[in-house]
Amino acid sequence: MLDTKFPRILGDAGNVGSYTVPARVHVVKGAGSLDIVKDGLPPEYLIRSFCKGAKQLESDGAFAIISTCGFLVTVQDRISDAVNVPVMVSALSLYPQIRAKFFGNPIGIITASYESLGDTALQAAGIKHQDVRIAGMEDCAAFVNAILQPKEQQPAKIDSTAIETAVIGKAISLLKADPEICAFLLECTNLPPYAKAIEIATGRSVYSILDGADYLINTKR
Repeated sequence: MLDTKFPRILGDAGNVGSYTVPARVHVVKGAGSLDIVKDGLPPEYLIRSFCKGAKQLESDGAFAIISTCGFLVTVQDRISDAVNVPVMVSALSLYPQIRAKFFGNPIGIITASYESLGDTALQAAGIKHQDVRIAGMEDCAAFVNAILQPKEQQPAKIDSTAIETAVIGKAISLLKADPEICAFLLECTNLPPYAKAIEIATGRSVYSILDGADYLINTKR
């Protein structure tokens, strides 16, 4: 989990109540949102810290590991290689399964930052830009002011109503621009609380890191 202060509401990947099995959080100290949400790799010292955190979780008994930032897909292999349990640090890793399920039709991706979701992350996830339609939350003040800020500037409360309205608007706009969109994929792990609302508004299936967690859980079972 990134080192953040904003509240992790139910449905957020950082809330242990969001899972169907007991979960434990390991905070990677110093890994702020702005250190990871970018078109490129995290600093090497943070990569090592994430690997160390994964090892600690494995030592504590974790049978699978996820993360609270989809941009970590760029170091999925590094973290996975550090442990002997399944790792899925980003919902973007679900893309091949979703694409296959919907016969290759376009998938809408909603991300924390449109400009930051560049070739580095997309290529790491095996995603071709022409096969997806992307929208970012960077122009939603309620989202940016809570999440895309240094830790010391993050609030004690978030305006979840405003964020839900904005993310629904993003999905609807993508669908209007391309009605062939078959499903939505939430890169940002702060957005799963609004997945059901997006499904209702668009009539499309919505996938998030919580679906990735369920996949790993069901694999274990």
